[in-house]
Amino acid sequence: MTEKLQPTSLSMEHAARLLSAVGGRTVTAEMIARDTDSGAPVNSDGTLNLVHYAAWLAKAHAHGS
Repeated sequence: MTEKLQPTSLSMEHAARLLSAVGGRTVTAEMIARDTDSGAPVNSDGTLNLVHYAAWLAKAHAHGS
């Protein structure tokens, strides 16, 4: 049985692999952790919602962070 990814509840490792695969550049779990340390939203269980994370990245990029 294959595991289905839930884009609203990914571990930082799964999110990094997914973003690396679709984004054309390497993303690491450490990079995501730095973002969450800087205020990127995480779910209460420590997982990442890709929609919320993407919105946070867009906002941070727009403000030159």
